[in-house]
Amino acid sequence: MDLFEALYTTRAMRRVRPDPIPADVQAQILDAAIRAPSGGNTQNWRFLLVDDPAVKAELGPLYRDSLGMLWETIYRDRIAAAHANPGDADSMATLAMQRSAQYLADHFEEVPLYLFGFVLHDPTGGSIFPAVWSAMLAARAAGVGSALTSMGVFRRDEMLAALGVPADDGWICACCVSFGYPTGRWARAERRPVHEVSYRNRWGAPLGFEVATPLWG
Repeated sequence: MDLFEALYTTRAMRRVRPDPIPADVQAQILDAAIRAPSGGNTQNWRFLLVDDPAVKAELGPLYRDSLGMLWETIYRDRIAAAHANPGDADSMATLAMQRSAQYLADHFEEVPLYLFGFVLHDPTGGSIFPAVWSAMLAARAAGVGSALTSMGVFRRDEMLAALGVPADDGWICACCVSFGYPTGRWARAERRPVHEVSYRNRWGAPLGFEVATPLWG
């Protein structure tokens, strides 16, 4: 697969089939992940795959509860504004995101594979996200969709217990990634143009160029 095709089309794919991910594909995903940059080459990361229905049955209610709290707190004003003006393009994008995220929560136990990324004494997660992104790109190359999410903000202790993670060793769950063969189509993610979100040398200063249309696809 062309590198730019992977970069431009590895968007969140939350609607997936329950078909299992073959072991060789899982191995490729993890082997790609550990090749990513690691600060100081410390490799203070751990990757926990979850495909056991019993474990997913424990995690599912925690994830749904966490997402419900997310809608009522961090996203509350944004979602309320979207409902107040549903015809606006930004509002439609917000409501589509909410429907997609809620679908994943409602069908959590049906997703064939999850990857939980853990870092040691690093609350930012900066040391593991390059590896997680590499895992998602490797999955894309194999036709497997992924979606980056988390549940550790609201139900951290219950989640760690369900996964058997030692509570006092300093491991922090940076993220959770769902994997599955998508029911939808691969497509380029629509985003605000580069020049609207980028500066040069000083905050707010002009970038010096514009990207009026996507440079791939």
